Amino acid sequence: MNEKKHLLLISTRQDLIREIREYLSLHFEICEASSVHAGYGVATSLLPDVIIIDKTSLSSPSDIKNISNYKSTHFLSKSWLFLYVEEKDKQEMECEYIGMVDEVISNGAPVSALCEKIINRTYIKSSLSNYWKDCFLGMFNLMAKPVVLLEGNTILAMNDAFKKTFKVGVTESMKLTDFVNVENKAKVQASLRNFSRGKHLKAVTKTSLLLQNNKIRKAKISFSKLSKYTEDQFIMMIDFSGEEIFLNEEVGTASSKVEESFTCNSTHSDFSFTKREKEIIELLCKGYKTKEISSTLFISPKTIEKHRSNIIKRTKSDTILESIIYAINHNLVEINA
Repeated sequence: MNEKKHLLLISTRQDLIREIREYLSLHFEICEASSVHAGYGVATSLLPDVIIIDKTSLSSPSDIKNISNYKSTHFLSKSWLFLYVEEKDKQEMECEYIGMVDEVISNGAPVSALCEKIINRTYIKSSLSNYWKDCFLGMFNLMAKPVVLLEGNTILAMNDAFKKTFKVGVTESMKLTDFVNVENKAKVQASLRNFSRGKHLKAVTKTSLLLQNNKIRKAKISFSKLSKYTEDQFIMMIDFSGEEIFLNEEVGTASSKVEESFTCNSTHSDFSFTKREKEIIELLCKGYKTKEISSTLFISPKTIEKHRSNIIKRTKSDTILESIIYAINHNLVEINA
């Protein structure tokens, strides 16, 4: 089954709210608001697929005067807006609110008919789920700042500006943590995983990133989900001037956990191996086995295995080979011919 979409219901009628929840809770995450004014704030944060404004419960004309704000707001322009009215007012409302709403529905038909129309609109006909993602990908390489498309920690695509800035040649199987200082890799990876699967739509933070030749450069980075329904996928934009904010503070919900994680990466201490760890890595690079290292350094095989384990853990690697490669690439050990 498809992941649930989002619906905002603006009504004060508990009977209508109950009926809509009964019919649509299987397909939608439903949020409620008691007025058009309050509902607008919820809508700009939630970015729902469907908005239902129940005019039958809003008696005063002033209660609905701000309805034009919804469709004129860029991020809400693709939400499907229903106006639910009294049967006797339907024709008048269609004329009065033309261009402000997508469809006027009367209470002359059962609520089940309204719910069926909503399901049909969002699931059978064109869905909104990938609209913003498609728009973004169409402009991907036109962006002057470095941008990557991520799935969790894995880089799915990078624009030309990113490749040029980070001097990336081979782009396959790259991780965002390849550009993060070693001591913070695990924390950053966990933070990205939680962000991509959580409810937050954005995160803006400052950090330091690794460029080629182990150079470190300060940056302001922005994360944003392309779709609430595409699991794990989001974008990251990088601004090395540190002056711009890419995301409107009023749109979406922000993840403070991502900010904390990357800020920690900015204040990391310089990473280095202990003297004994360097000796072991250097001997491993020369092809020494555990027994030979034991004889050379006059330490037990058990101690060597403990050092190997610590090296793997500290470099956030899966194998000792990965740790060695990392050490060589970052000039953390001296390998004599």
